[in-house]
Formats: sequence, C-alpha cells, structure tokens
Amino acid sequence: MEALELLLDNGMSQAVRLEWEALRAAGLPSQANHRGETNAPHITLLATDVLQATDGELTSGLSGLLPVGIRLGPVVTFPGRRLVLARLVVVSADLLAFHAVAVRASDAEPTPFTRPGAWTPHVTLARGLSAEEAGRALSLFGPEAVDGSAVILRRWNSVTRQVSHVVG
Repeated sequence: MEALELLLDNGMSQAVRLEWEALRAAGLPSQANHRGETNAPHITLLATDVLQATDGELTSGLSGLLPVGIRLGPVVTFPGRRLVLARLVVVSADLLAFHAVAVRASDAEPTPFTRPGAWTPHVTLARGLSAEEAGRALSLFGPEAVDGSAVILRRWNSVTRQVSHVVG
C-alpha cells in the first residue's frame, strides 16, 4: 500500500499531538503510542496498491498548491471490528480541489474510501478502541475547532516504511 498524505503546520500538529497525549494519559489507545519515525498527524489524500507517478511527476503536478487551509472539526469514531477515533476535517472547496488534482496526478487507482466523492478527510487520533473506550475517549474532547494549514504533501510506502516529501 502506498499513500499521499498532507502534513499539518506546526500549530495544528502540536494540537493533535496534545490530543494523542490526553488519550494516552487516560489509559486509552493513542497514536502517541506509535513510535515509528514516520508517525505524524496527517490527512490521507490517497491510498492505493501502487502509486504510478514518480515524486518528480507529483511535484510538477501539485507545486504551488500548498499551503491549503484546514479546519479540524469534531472528534468522531469510524466503525469496524475495533473503532477508530479521529478528528474530522471540515471540507472546503480548496481542499476538495487539491484532493482531485492529487488523485489525477498520482496516476493511481484510489481505494474506495479515498476516491473523489467518497473521501472522508480526517486525522486519526487512535485505532483499535472498544465501544467502551470510544465513549471514554469522546468525553475527553470538546467541540472546539482547530484552524491551520496543510503545508507538506508526502508519499508513504507501507512496505518499505519510507516517506518522501513531494511538495512543501
């Protein structure tokens, strides 16, 4: 699996990391427990089996389009055998346009959840929660939005665990 991911500006990234730490301090699953060097708050734009475009092709197709304004909205859970806790990203015309251009530039077939028209932009806070843990986790967060920008587009390869900054 390969992905294109938007990294957040320092202020937004720090706000998300504080939320990760709040979860960990409460004894709940948290992305803060993921100690890999590539672990960073991000928005997945595209996930695919094979990303055909080279970094150079992506750079030329997306250069000049960042930063893009981002607003992190409410904390939600995504269903599954175990739940995912995430901050929704409030969709804007600029973000949707960037997503569409990135998918076209990638020359890849997006997974069903990252296709234009089906994409739910979010920033993951925790994975693998039980329903009881999700209820506890949701009680930690209020309705406050976090405003900032996505400033870097990176490419992530899950097999090699390598990232490269493509734009930004």
